Amino acid sequence: IIHQFLAFEVSTKMIQHQNFTHDNLHRGCGIRQKEGDGMAGRSKAEFNEKGELINKEALVKAEKAKLTRSYAKMDAKRKKNAESLISSAAFMAVSLLELEEIINRKGYTEEYKNGANQSGVKKCSEVEVYNNMAKNYLSYMKQLDDMLLKDKGKQEEGDELMKFLTGGSGN
Repeated sequence: IIHQFLAFEVSTKMIQHQNFTHDNLHRGCGIRQKEGDGMAGRSKAEFNEKGELINKEALVKAEKAKLTRSYAKMDAKRKKNAESLISSAAFMAVSLLELEEIINRKGYTEEYKNGANQSGVKKCSEVEVYNNMAKNYLSYMKQLDDMLLKDKGKQEEGDELMKFLTGGSGN
């Protein structure tokens, strides 16, 4: 049990270290729960009694539109390749919000019983799903950022060449 909690703590610290906060995850996602909770957006996240999102499809669509706008400056070839990453990242961002709500309602641990003599407390299965999805989300966002940076680097190189060819200072 202690090992599982330590693994969760390490995952949490890793996510915080990589600037993966609740606010960063949902900034501009079209999600808002309460005033002052740090989340901006146009529509409101609606949860059922289990903590599951009722309007998940609309939130995924809003997040996909936000990400598409954020990565609009990619060249056409990279943009085509990025479409599936953007769709998956949008789904994961909203799913992470949903998992957070479920975890907040259920807690981080759950009791288990295997047979007559073996029982105890273990990390909630939603926590494990959340940790794995958060890592995948970070990976997808890094890939998208890398694609955008490669295009930006090519643009800057082209700008320097144009300055040189037109008689400007090319450094």
